[in-house]
Amino acid sequence: MLALLLEQPMHGYQIIQEITERSGGAWRPSPGSVYPALQLLEDEGLVRTEQSDGRRVVQLTDAGKEYAESRREELAAAFEVLTDGPGDDVVEVQNLVAQVMMAFGQVMQAGTQAQVTEAKKVLTQARKALYVILASDDSDDAPSSEDDAE
Repeated sequence: MLALLLEQPMHGYQIIQEITERSGGAWRPSPGSVYPALQLLEDEGLVRTEQSDGRRVVQLTDAGKEYAESRREELAAAFEVLTDGPGDDVVEVQNLVAQVMMAFGQVMQAGTQAQVTEAKKVLTQARKALYVILASDDSDDAPSSEDDAE
């Protein structure tokens, strides 16, 4: 947030959008995490808020500018960590989880009790399979979905 505010004053929703965009969707902070963090920064004297066009706009104080400037590279590196490496995997997995949640929601709304019971079994099996993958010593040893079908 400090790196973003170093560029320009922003309101909370802008901060959320910028973090999401700059992380390539790998991190989508919630208002429940952003606003308390902004309050903490304000309590520490690094930012202040002002009303502008009916919104609370956050900007760095002089102390905040000094702090952020002295750590500019470190702050910018936070976005690089989020976008390097497995960023595409994170976004893909988030999308898959969202699709599963939507499908389960449909089962809960339109399914029979037997279908709901079966869907719960599928989710339980998926959770257990993920822990098996995590517990394996080598990713090649983890059971694949093909193994589950046999």
